[in-house]
Amino acid sequence: MIGATYALEHNQINNRLTDTVTPLSFAFETLTAYLKSDPSKNNRWSFNYFTRTDKLPYQTSLLQADRSHNYNFQLELMQNLHHQLKLNTTYRRLFITNDKITTQQPDNSLLGRVEYAVNEWNGFLTGNMLYELGAGQEQRRDFSYIEVPAGQGQYSWNDYNKDGIPQLNEFEIALFQDQAKYIRVYTPTNEYIKASYTQFNYSISLNPRALAGVNRKNLLTRFNFQSSLQTGKKQLSTGNPQFNPFKGSVADTSLINLSYIVSNTLAFNRTSSRWGADITNVKNYNKALLTYGFETRQVNEWSFRARINIAKAYTFEVLQKNGTNNLYTPSFNNRNYQLNISSTEPRFTYINGTAFRLQTSYAYSIKTNAALYGGEKAVSNSFNVENKYNAVQNTSFTAKFTFDNISYNGEANTTVSYIMLDALLPGKNFLWSLNLTKRLLNNLEINFEYEGRKPGDSRTIHIGRASLRALL
Repeated sequence: MIGATYALEHNQINNRLTDTVTPLSFAFETLTAYLKSDPSKNNRWSFNYFTRTDKLPYQTSLLQADRSHNYNFQLELMQNLHHQLKLNTTYRRLFITNDKITTQQPDNSLLGRVEYAVNEWNGFLTGNMLYELGAGQEQRRDFSYIEVPAGQGQYSWNDYNKDGIPQLNEFEIALFQDQAKYIRVYTPTNEYIKASYTQFNYSISLNPRALAGVNRKNLLTRFNFQSSLQTGKKQLSTGNPQFNPFKGSVADTSLINLSYIVSNTLAFNRTSSRWGADITNVKNYNKALLTYGFETRQVNEWSFRARINIAKAYTFEVLQKNGTNNLYTPSFNNRNYQLNISSTEPRFTYINGTAFRLQTSYAYSIKTNAALYGGEKAVSNSFNVENKYNAVQNTSFTAKFTFDNISYNGEANTTVSYIMLDALLPGKNFLWSLNLTKRLLNNLEINFEYEGRKPGDSRTIHIGRASLRALL
């Protein structure tokens, strides 16, 4: 299939008093030619070329300012149900024909996106992949924190230097809803920079049981493996496309943002109703350029979980976690930390049908900060009880109580202490909550919530909420 299109728009507004063209005037024209395969088939492709010219006002008329040549190729391979691929890429060349009426610069840019999905060997291997690259104008942004009603924000302000003035290095992500009194507001500026970006995501799953069939079980079929990755990089453009999303050796003067999250889980007996175990590793890295400089956050956590069901009503679990949590901000030394974290939590659950559930656990955790950043140490002994009771089909009641005894050898009003103590205080901490939900009519639901906590030697905090929801 071969075709072509032409489009033209001319908007000219004259000012008779000054005999000039107003700044609101503009004009453009585009010419497109394309070549396509049969769009009704599952496997199809297309190639498009179009050129565009723009005219801008200058004194008494509209003059041509630039011209671009654009080449686009699209491919879709959907015939094979086990392997499917989508590709879309565009190459653009921009020429400036009159630099007196435009501040834009000549540009060569490449945009591309590839999607791939696989489902092979009866579901043994399933997954998907996304790769994307491009370039564009990035607006420089400042940000500030604005106070909102308690519970409607995301950040908490801690007056570390006790001067009564909120500063950028005194805000943390709130761990309790009543502390969430601030939101981060980004303020756009008039500065633009050209940035290149790449993104790569994948998610795969290996299920050996799919090869053996439903009724055949052996040691190998009890395993299951899942892996996922999300990575993205944005940096100042050098004029050439940035193809490699994993290239980490980028100078700080060029880097705008670099982040990735990788998760791997190996499970054994995951679908068994009797017992099972799994091990998970999660790595989270983010380095971003903020108004006060670079901020780097890095989390690496290993977790092991084992469960055993004693009859149908009783479940015993053990959760073990080990990892690191790091924050590095050159502009604010008081925010830097490098934590080693280890925790063990045995958990016991009793379930009586759908009417009652009781869960109790004891958690022991140790968090230590590197000597370079203070060498603080926190030891937590936490006892938790939670139960849920469904009186009838339209009423449920949930209650939770936590006692957390924390020993800490550092100052209790710092960024490090807020993270290490989970927004609590050294000493005995009590937390409790009640939740009642009742369906009034077929589509109306009322909810009452009460939360309380007594952190260390500070005063007791009580929080109450009520809401009415319409279920449509």
